This record gives sequence, C-alpha cells and structure tokens, in this order.
Amino acid sequence: MAKLTRFLWGAGLIALPVTSFRYFPGMGEGTLVRPLAFYPIALLLPLLAIQLIRRKTSFPRASALTPLAGFVLVVLAASSFGAWLDPIPLRGQEYFGRVIRAWATLVIGISFFIAAVWMNRNEDDLKFSVRWILAGFALDVAWSGVQALAFYTPILPKVTVTHWQLAFSMRELVKTNRISGMAYEPAWLAGQIATVYLPWLFASLLTGVRVTRFKWLEIILLGFAGLLILATYSRGGLLTAGAATALTFILVGRGELRSTWNWFRSKNWILRVGVLTLIFASLVGAGLFLAQKGYIARMFESDAESVQEFVVENSAGARSAYLVSAMGVYEGSPVFGVGLGASGFYMYDHLPDWSLTVVPEIAKQLNPESKLYPNPKNMYARLLAETGLIGFILFIAFLFSLLADSLTALGHQNSYARYLGIAGLFSWIAIAMYNATQDSFATPNLWINLGILAGVTAFALESGNKSS
Repeated sequence: MAKLTRFLWGAGLIALPVTSFRYFPGMGEGTLVRPLAFYPIALLLPLLAIQLIRRKTSFPRASALTPLAGFVLVVLAASSFGAWLDPIPLRGQEYFGRVIRAWATLVIGISFFIAAVWMNRNEDDLKFSVRWILAGFALDVAWSGVQALAFYTPILPKVTVTHWQLAFSMRELVKTNRISGMAYEPAWLAGQIATVYLPWLFASLLTGVRVTRFKWLEIILLGFAGLLILATYSRGGLLTAGAATALTFILVGRGELRSTWNWFRSKNWILRVGVLTLIFASLVGAGLFLAQKGYIARMFESDAESVQEFVVENSAGARSAYLVSAMGVYEGSPVFGVGLGASGFYMYDHLPDWSLTVVPEIAKQLNPESKLYPNPKNMYARLLAETGLIGFILFIAFLFSLLADSLTALGHQNSYARYLGIAGLFSWIAIAMYNATQDSFATPNLWINLGILAGVTAFALESGNKSS
C-alpha cells in the first residue's frame, strides 16, 4: 500500500504540466482548467484514508489547515446566502449549476493540498517529490522543443504536432507561434514555471542542494526555465518570475550575494569585463527577443494620455473591466458575497462605462447571441465578490500561515530545511502575484509547493526533529 501511494503521488507530480486534459468527464467545453494530475490524486486520497483508518499513518497537524477549514465553512455559508439571493439565470446558466461547478474546483484544489501535506513529512519525502516535479518539467521542456521545431523549422509540420497535442489537450498549437508546452496557453505555462518549477530550481542554485545524481541537472533546467518563459511572451509570467526571483534573492540571498561580490573582486579585470559583458548581452538579447512581439513593444511605445487608455491599448482592458465589475459585486454584498461561482450573474450590471465601447472582448460578452459567462479573472476580487470580506480574510490567513511555515523552515540550520524555506518563500511570492491574473481553485500551481512546505514543516514541528 505504501509503495502504491508513493507511485500515485509521483504520477500526480509528473502529470502537472497537462492543465487542460481532454478526457475529463462531467465538465463542459467552457471548463478549461482540467488538470491531468487530479486522476492519480483522486486515487491516492482514498488509499491514504484507508491507511488512516487502519492506523498505518497519521494526518499531519499543519497549521495552515485551520484557516483553510474556516474558509471552507464560510464558503458554505456564502453559497447558502447566494441561494437566498436567487439570481436570474444567465444564458442557460443557473445558480446551483455554477455553485456545484465552483465547489468541484475547490475540492480539486484542496485535494492537491491535502495530498501534498500528507505525502511529505521528512527529507526523503521532499527529495522524492522534487525529483518527480522536475521529471514533469523535463517532459514539458521536451514537448516545448517539439513545438519550437514546428514553429521555427521545416523539420516537423505544424499540423502534425497539432494532432499530437490534441490527443491530450483541449487546445491546438497557438497560432502566434508562442510556446505553450503542455499547458492550455503560453500564459499558463509561464505561470506554471514561475509558481511550481522555478522555486525549486532557484533554491537549488542558492543552497547547492541537489535531489538527483546529476549535479548539473537543476542548473540546466533553470536555464531552460528562463528560455521557456521568454518563449511564452507572457507579460504576467515574466513579471511574476522576475519579481519573485528578485524579492527572494534580496530577502534570503544576501550571503550568496556577498560571496559572489567577493569572488568578482578577487578576479582579474579581463574576467570581470567578460562577466559583465555576458550579463549585459543576455539582457539586451532577451529584450530584443521580446520586442519581436508587438503587444510587448507597445508597452514602451505608448502615447496614451491616461492610465485607462494605456490599459486598453495594451490588451488589458477586459481584465481591468472584469476587476472593476467584480468589486462592484462585492460592494453590493460585502459580508458573505454572492456565493461561490455566482459572481458572473451580477458582473454585467457593474461593468465600467468606458469598457462598453472600446474593449472588443466586452462587446463580445454583451452580444445577445453569446453563450459566455463572465469571470473576475482575479482571485482576490473573486473571493471578495463570492465569499465576502470574511472569506477573503480567512483565505489570506491561510496564505500567511504558509508564509510563516516558510520562515520556520528558513530558521533551521539544516541545508534541506533552508532549501525548502527558499523554495517555499519563492512559491509564496509568485503565487501571491499569480492570483492577480487568474481565479481558478482547480489550478495545481496554487497548492502543490505550499502543501509540500506545510507537510514537511508540520512533521518537523510535531516530532521536534530540527533536521527535518
């Protein structure tokens, strides 16, 4: 049983790159977040429950589970309150149908978190998990290479690779020749890299910890992670990865910075000039590469006379309108919200006037023949609109309890504890930023790394084993 549970956990981790698995029963075509990893996790949790009943295992008392449980109770109350509000059906969508779908995504997300907490209790579990996470990333890198061959060379026909991708994904290759890996779209791949893979690779770089026998594997994968984020041309992904890297390095990398500076000062001027030239050339090359996409270059060439014009000009008008609309829904029901998944019933009433005429996506939404259902596309705005201020506070408390776990791990002297703490801090920063551009609970990115952090930290605190 123990070997089977480990196999299923590893299978879940290696399947993380597939975000929109084609064969997902009970989901309509409009449901884009369909993580393949949920299949092995759904098999894993009943086996863990059986082991718990047979007293072959115990459930770690992770501190983050308390605010998470409180959040779930508030979501239940908010859903009940939303049923009392009884919104008018919208384009064939009814309140209970949307709530059930929203609860399904929340259950999927929490399943990832509980599995991660349960399956990670010590250094060996941590190394096992990271190995399989990196194995999944290696597969993603390989598939991204296949996409690059189809986009930029005549070696593989694009139509052939599209057929291959449609065998497991709901979406064909992106027509703008942006790398999407096994994710639904390039922005999702960039988000995966920033929130799941980069944390472990960056922590390995700072601490020197290696979880495999191949000492250079993490460094090579770190290089590929940087290249893939560039190849996605995702502005949000670039910002998230860059800011999380910089903040984590500033907060925990001062020792490494001093060592690097001392090394740099000890070398002759030729080597110094060579290093600086390489860094400068890399930055210029990345900038020129990104400038090939007009929507990135527009950010630096805009002649907009207001923030509103700048936002619309840079293809962020729809997201801004959804954000304003969701906050309008929150103002109408600030305590309990309107029910999980139900914000879309009210959002059209709160769209800002400027978005009705200058944003094509909003015009498409308002088309009487449209079947679209609006979403906030911002986790924080969604929480406020659908669960009210109480639910929002409890979810933020859940996140900050995980930040405390990261700081606890950083306080240990063991190299693996510091490795865990750095990866946890990086993940926390990246996820906090990533939530500003997505609103789905079913995305594994939000739960996996933080669940590993919570599980190992809880075990260390329970047992008093500071080396864990």
